[in-house]
Amino acid sequence: MNARQLGALVLLGALWGVSYLFIRVAVPELGPFVLMGCRVALAVLALTLYAAAVRQLPKFNGRLRQFLILGTVNSAIPFSLIATAEIELPASLAAILNSTTALFAAGVAAVWIGEALTASKVAGLVLGVAGVAVLVGWTPLPLTGPVLLSACAMLGASLSYALGGVYAKRTFEGVPGLTMAIGQQSGAAATLLPLAAATVPERAPSTAAVFSVLAIALLSTTVAYLLYFYLIRSAGPTKTLTVTFLIPAFGLFFGAVFLGEPVGPGTFAGLGIILLSVALVAEIRIGKTRIRA
Repeated sequence: MNARQLGALVLLGALWGVSYLFIRVAVPELGPFVLMGCRVALAVLALTLYAAAVRQLPKFNGRLRQFLILGTVNSAIPFSLIATAEIELPASLAAILNSTTALFAAGVAAVWIGEALTASKVAGLVLGVAGVAVLVGWTPLPLTGPVLLSACAMLGASLSYALGGVYAKRTFEGVPGLTMAIGQQSGAAATLLPLAAATVPERAPSTAAVFSVLAIALLSTTVAYLLYFYLIRSAGPTKTLTVTFLIPAFGLFFGAVFLGEPVGPGTFAGLGIILLSVALVAEIRIGKTRIRA
């Protein structure tokens, strides 16, 4: 990567990492459906305005049902699960748990499209389970029922992302990235907005909650997608997906610094084990050496 691409990658990791902070601030006041319904609706509006400005308005070509499925599985469900989980979980813990998406993706791809499970991937999957156990079992939080259920919700979000990713790979080959983004978020909006309308809170949100909604929609969704597409085009998908390693680190940093969230040795141990497991599953190269079991 050149300096510009590396800067874009770090900024992308920061924008996706800080989204967990915005969720943690806003979801107690708005609830998961209102928060995420606003997120995807505002993102659709902003992305569509951008597409019009660059004269790349999307053409869905009879794919409305497919985009509804993609938006539901790859945005509406995981967004809602993450927001629900963060009512109980710190933003830092949620961000680390969500990095298990790569582990679920390896398993889903093996079952659904017959992608080979190499020794490295199997070792990564086993190590990932151990990392989650260390992270949750050694957390500074008391292990109450709601905390454990929230951790399960985060893992469910990771599984949903994995299913959505494999579905997108099978269904949308050759579709432009901007069309994918607008179509996916539109599908998510169609699913979430009726739920949001039924769960509108009685009290007006605070200024902090409003700014968090705007930030997660415009920065962590709209700008982040544009950076993602830029990196996919200029640096390629393999290098772009190394952002997986930056997101939990930024989530941990922002949660600790801005929300004063507790960070213990189990947090760092779980983070390290999970990131190593992701590296094994992704078979990341370091120099000329590929990480293998």
